[in-house]
Order: sequence, then structure tokens, then C-alpha cells
Amino acid sequence: MFYPTLWCFEGRLQTIFRVLVQPQPPVAYWSEVLQTPDGGQFLLDWACQHDRSQGPDPTTQPIVLLLPGITGSSQDSYILQLVNQALRDGYRAVVFNNRGCRGEELLTHRAFSAGNTEDLEIVVKHIKHHYPRAPLLAVGISLGGILVLNHLARTGQASGLVAALTLSACWDSSETTRSLETPLNSLLFNQRLTTELCHIVNRNRKVMEKVVNVDFVLQARTIRQFDERYTTVAFGYQDCVTYYQTASPRTKVDAIQTPVLCLNAADDPFSPVHALPLQAAQHSPHVALLITARGGHIGFLEGLFPWQHCYMNRLLHQYAKAIFQHPVELLKLRDLSCSEGGKS
Repeated sequence: MFYPTLWCFEGRLQTIFRVLVQPQPPVAYWSEVLQTPDGGQFLLDWACQHDRSQGPDPTTQPIVLLLPGITGSSQDSYILQLVNQALRDGYRAVVFNNRGCRGEELLTHRAFSAGNTEDLEIVVKHIKHHYPRAPLLAVGISLGGILVLNHLARTGQASGLVAALTLSACWDSSETTRSLETPLNSLLFNQRLTTELCHIVNRNRKVMEKVVNVDFVLQARTIRQFDERYTTVAFGYQDCVTYYQTASPRTKVDAIQTPVLCLNAADDPFSPVHALPLQAAQHSPHVALLITARGGHIGFLEGLFPWQHCYMNRLLHQYAKAIFQHPVELLKLRDLSCSEGGKS
């Protein structure tokens, strides 16, 4: 059960106050640089485990892979909270930082986009190569959730994951940008996120200006304008409409063949409730939607004093425990869906 904080009575309040009141637990990382086929690089941050002396077998210890939201990194408070939860539950935790989001230099003009899962596929293969016997659970937050869902749809049964969890994933990119362009949402969220995106471009101006008009990109005042001027050009989309159609998981539910639980709030200012794939999820044996009336975007504060309580952490604890303790049942679910697919 989710008991939202009474005085956070609206989605925008949940979204804003989570940043203000949630503490940042101390988490130590060691960073691994991964190279990409196109000449780029990004960082994987592995959380240092609390006590290895009496820990589980490292070859089979479950791994939680976390994907932050747009411009987010392993240092964001909600990621630190989730990493800390995974460590306390006895799992290995690793954060996939999108290119340029951890402060590292971009080696190519490509940063990241919601429709491109190539880097995520590299991460999954890298982890499975080093820990082939360890079950891997992906947890995607906001943009990270979009990447997880698109990865699952693209890879089918070859996702490399035993299961996935998404938190405040935006299912329809067009609806998200439209919602963020309403006056109050634009003032509170859109302008700030666009500024952060432009900062990544400006910081890597030298490599960016080979492909895009950097000064024109930096004049963007909304995420849609940024996508029109940078993302569609850098990733080779015909236009922004095409990019948003490609990036939206809403139309890809049927292709997902790995169990995934998706937490969304009906009052999320980033992801309107009418954009959620309710009918498609009802017919999917692998996709489960968990929709709360309140919670905002990556908020989900609960209790009278929410600096100690967050539903996302509690859900990760419960879901990961269920996933990692029932591997046989998961295999049976996959086999069942395969046999049903063969009959249809």
C-alpha cells in the first residue's frame, strides 16, 4: 500500500518536494569507462558494498542496474536512495550514466536520446560477460524507464534481464512534451531541464559543432525545441515527430517478453494518465502497470515526515525480493508465453 504525504496534495508538489526533503545517503562508487563502437564513452558507477566478508557468492549475487532520468547521474538523490536500498538488501548495484551526464567529456557529437538503446545493450552484455551466473534486474527512472522499455521491446527474449522495474517512465514522448509546455509546468520543469541539456551541448561545443549548429541549439527554451535542433540532427531522425514516435514505448507493449512492473502516478506532470497503455498492458503477460492516484514524477513521498519514507524504495525492496527469490517461476512464465505465442 502507498500512503502519500497528506500535505503534498498535488503531483507538482510531490515532484518538487522530493528533491528538497529526501536525504542523500552516502554511497561510494568506483567508476568504469566503457567505449562504444562509434568512438564514444560513458561511465558505469559500481557501488562499493558495505561488508563483503560474509556476503553472498559474488558469482551469483543478484545485480540491480539503475538508469537515471534525463541529465541525471549516479549522484542524484533518488538514485542514491535506490542504490542504498539495493545494497542493504544484499545486492550488487551499478548505475549506467548516459553519455556526458557524469561530467565526462563527450568524444562524439552523440550524447543520448530516448529512442537509442545501443549503449544500454552494451552495458547489459558487459555485465553478463563478467557475471554470467548473476541475475540482472534493470530499474529505469523517467528517461531511464523509457530506455529500459525500448530495450525490452527491441530485444524480446534476448534482453539479458530476468526482469525490469520502471519508475515514472514517460510512455508517449509527444504527450510528455505537450504536458511540459503548459504554463506552470514550463516554468517549474521544462525551462530548467532544457537549460541542463543545453549545458551538456555547450560544455562539449568542440565536438558538437561538427554536426549541429551549437548557437542555434543553445537558444532552445523548451525540450521540444532542443530535440528539434539537437536530438533529431545528432541521431539522424527525419524530424521531431518521427523521433517521438520511435522513442515512445506506448506502442511497443506487445513486443515486450521480459517481466516488467511499471509504476506511474495519475498526477505525474511529465506523463499524463491518458498516455498510459492501459489496454495493451491488460493483454500482456509480461507488462504490469501499477498506477497510483498521487505521487507526481519521481516523487512518491509517503508518511507525515517523508524525508525518511519513499514508496519507490519500498517497491524496489519488495519487487527485487520477489524476482530474485523465484527464478523458476519466471522461467515457467516465459515458457508459458512462448507456448501460447506458438499456438496463436
